[in-house]
Amino acid sequence: MKIALVQVASPDTESRGDRIDRVEKILRNISGAELIVLPELWSAGYFHFDDYATLAETLSGPTVSMCSRVAKELGVHLHLGSIIEAGADGQLSNTSILLGPDGSVVHTYRKIHVFGYKSKEASLLTAGAALPVVPLPFGATAGITCYDLRFPGLWMELSTRGAEIVIVPAAWPAARREHWRLLTTARALEHQIFVVACNAAGIQEGVELGGHSRVVDPAGNVLAEAGAGESVLMVDIDPQQVGIVRNEFPVLNDRLASYETLTV
Repeated sequence: MKIALVQVASPDTESRGDRIDRVEKILRNISGAELIVLPELWSAGYFHFDDYATLAETLSGPTVSMCSRVAKELGVHLHLGSIIEAGADGQLSNTSILLGPDGSVVHTYRKIHVFGYKSKEASLLTAGAALPVVPLPFGATAGITCYDLRFPGLWMELSTRGAEIVIVPAAWPAARREHWRLLTTARALEHQIFVVACNAAGIQEGVELGGHSRVVDPAGNVLAEAGAGESVLMVDIDPQQVGIVRNEFPVLNDRLASYETLTV
C-alpha cells in the first residue's frame, strides 16, 4: 500500500481558514495513496496556546469537515492529525481522528500524555483515557500523538492489543529531532509494528518544528524520511511484513504479561 505523509507548516500569520483551504489543495494533488496522514494540530498550530479556546472545534467542525469531504472524494483513509476538540462538558482535548474512504470517523484518540515542558498543553487540555485499536483493510491500526512516543508502557499495551500499524501525528521541535528519530525507530523495532510518524514543519511562536516525518517498518528499517520543510512524503509499505517479522523473530511471545510480579 502507498502512504502519503503531509508535513504541514502552520505559520503565525496564516489564519486557520486559510490554512485549511491551502491544505485541501495539497491533499487533492495527492494521487495513488491509500492512506494520507497529517501532523498534530496543524490547523490550529500546536504552539498557538493563547488561541486554543477560540480554535477549539467538534468532530463536525471545519477541519474534520474538509478532511471528511476529501477522504470521500478521493476514496482514501485520511488521518487528519489532531484538532483541539471542544467537549460537551466544556473541556478541551488534543484529539486525533482517522477517516474512512466514505468520509466517516473510524478511529479517534484523545492524547493521553499531555505535554508540560515549556508548553501550556497540560494546563489547557484534558488527558484522554482510552487506547483503541481498530481493524482496517491494511491491518489493526492505532494512533497516538507526539509526546506519547516517550512512554514504553503505552506502546507495550498497543502491541498487546494487537496493533500492527501505529500512526503518530506530532508537533515535535527541531531541538529534539534526534529523540524523534530514535524513539520512532525503537518503538517499531521493539513491538514489530509499522510506525507512521508525521511531524509538523516551519516555525510557530518562535519555535522551530522538526519535520523529518518518517515511516519505520517492523524490523526497525527506516523506509523513508522527509526533510525539514513543508513537503509530501510518499512511502510504499507491505502490511504483511508485520506477520513475517513476528514469525521469523517471535520476541513478543517471550514478553511477560506483567513485570510487576518480579521480586526485588
